[in-house]
Formats: sequence, structure tokens, C-alpha cells
Amino acid sequence: MTESLVFRKDKVEDFYDIGDEIGRGQFAVVKKCVERSTNTEFAAKFVKKKRSLSSRRGATAEQIAYEAELLRKVQHDGVIYLHDAFEHAAEFTLVLELLSGGELFEFLVEQEYLTENEAMGFIQQVVEAVDYIHDCHIIHLDIKPENIVLKNKKENKVKLIDFGLAKIIPPGEVVKAITGTPEFVAPEVINYEPVGTPTDMWAIGVLTFILLSSGASPFLGDDPNETFINIQNVEYRFDEEYFADISPQAKDFISSLLIKNSGDRLSARDCLTHPWLKTEPEAAKRRKTTLIKTDTFKAFLARTHWKKSLKKVIAINRLAILGKRGDAYKDMFSEGDSCSDASDSDSEGPDHSREKRTTPTNSKLLEDKTNAVLHLNDSEE
Repeated sequence: MTESLVFRKDKVEDFYDIGDEIGRGQFAVVKKCVERSTNTEFAAKFVKKKRSLSSRRGATAEQIAYEAELLRKVQHDGVIYLHDAFEHAAEFTLVLELLSGGELFEFLVEQEYLTENEAMGFIQQVVEAVDYIHDCHIIHLDIKPENIVLKNKKENKVKLIDFGLAKIIPPGEVVKAITGTPEFVAPEVINYEPVGTPTDMWAIGVLTFILLSSGASPFLGDDPNETFINIQNVEYRFDEEYFADISPQAKDFISSLLIKNSGDRLSARDCLTHPWLKTEPEAAKRRKTTLIKTDTFKAFLARTHWKKSLKKVIAINRLAILGKRGDAYKDMFSEGDSCSDASDSDSEGPDHSREKRTTPTNSKLLEDKTNAVLHLNDSEE
């Protein structure tokens, strides 16, 4: 842990040469920059301030300070780090580690295939990073493929990004949250029950399933209502189409995380000693011969990235009633879908919203409509 963060009032341009834009969100623009004193490249994230408390545009000082403080405290090789921070009248600027490798799934579609051993290596890195933040009493609450990014394209080193929804939970404190991405939220989020480190572990289970099945999702339904019901009932299966050659240890790893009772899930520390992540020579040898197709990751990306204009992010403030009133699902998400469709009307990209893929009951490729986020969050680091 490091000293408390102090936002500098100086001009960013006095210390950094600002370069080309590399990303844009609903409230933020990200540009490459070079620190003059060290000649080191970083990513400068310029975040608009809210003009008033009632405004839906921009971020409050408290929101940015909270996220920045979290990033400053987390010093781990598997987590993006915050180098510097500035505050001005109309915006904040966060100077972040520059990650040039792109999202993990973007990298995977460029490969001919992925071995189970390579997939295990990526998940192990994520678990190590999550184990660290959990030790710091921090939960991420938005672990998903888009938030797993390669440091560069020369090495298979991944980092966890986007702490916009993360929370500090001191020991003994009870916290409830209505945030997350629908396909990855745990049952306790839907039921508006206390969240904690097990909530992240559920998301790692979903992430592992998707990675090993080349983009198939364990709980996705035909609409958000069905998706949430599948999650609450923990209805999923290892379809032979995807998991015929996957090791029993990998399936057990997933099953040990996708458990409704959060107290029964493996912790991140437990995961690191699970047989699937342990480096046993014979098991590793078998995993190296198990090939996972990467071509279907393209379908996954098509459904998630063409709507990646962060205008799609929606605030849904009534998730607490989902666990008690099943009829509320459709009402809430009919509102959410209409907001999403309206705000994304100027986005470029193919319309995959009507595409269907024939898959067994509870294992379907992610569709664009489930990318709606349940909390206002400018999620690009």
C-alpha cells in the first residue's frame, strides 16, 4: 500500500507531451502521453466533471477520487497502475500505465488456436491479481473479458483494469451492490444480498467457462429475465460441443466457483492450489494437447465490441427488487434496452442484435443486448 493520492493542480501539458487519442468513452477521452522527465509512455485519461449533482453527464470528484485512490493503493504486476493524477475546473486527468496489447479476446482471435494450458495461464494471472486485491480488502465487481488486457503483444502477460465499480470492504462490514455486467453478476447481486470477495470469484468462474468454450456463455438466456433466472438457479452445463476435450480438473475448477451459496465458493487463494492451476508436469502435458478453437471468439467480439461506444452504459437503480419480484426483470430491462438502443444509434458496426446461434439450452454466445452495464461507469482505462 502507498501514501494517499493527491490530485495535482498543475497543467498536465507542463509535464507530459500529449499524443494521439487511443480510446473514447461516454465521459472520458484516453490519449497516449510521454512524461518529459523520464521519456516514458503512459495513457492519459481525461474525465469530464459533472456540472451539477443532478447531471447525468460526467463524474463527481468523489467518484474519481475513490477510483484513483483504489488504483494508487493496489501495487501488483497483474493490475494496471496509476502513475499521476490532476484536477482542473472542468476535468480530471489520470495518468495510467500504457497497456498496448489490447484486450485478451482480441489477441486470441489473431491466433490459430488456444491450448487449455495457455488458457489456464491467463486465468492463473487473473486469480493472482484478484488474490492480491482481496488481501487489500478490495473487490472489483466487474471482472469480465473486456477488463482483461495484455501488457503488450510480445508476452502473454495480462492485467486487470477498470476499478470504476470496485469497493473497499473492511473486515466485518456488510456491503450490498447493484453494479456489474448482467452476464457476469453473481446471484447475491441479483438478490440484493451482501457482496464480497466470493462475488468476484463467481465472475472468474464465468470468465473461465467462456475462455475454455471459445465464447459460449454459461447463463445467457434469450432475454435478461431468462439470464437472471439461469444465474439464480445456477443452470448451466458443460456442453460436449465445447468441453469434450477439456480436462476434468478445469470443469471442477469452474464448478467450484459457480455455486449459489457464496460461502461455498473457492477463494482466490484456494484457486491457486486447485489441481487445474497447479503446475503438475503430466497434467500440463495433457493440457498442451487440448486445442480450443479461436475462430468463434470473433462472434463473441462482434457482439460486444460494435456497441463499445460507452454511451451504451445504463443506470438501473432498482435491481434490488429483482430477487423478490421476477416480473420486474422485463420491466427494468425494457427500459434499459430502449435507452441503450437510442444512445447507440450513431455507433458504427454491424447489427448482430438479431443473430442467433444454435446451441444447447443454457450455453449461448453473448449477444449485444446483455452488454448493458447496471451502473454508470466510464469503463475504459
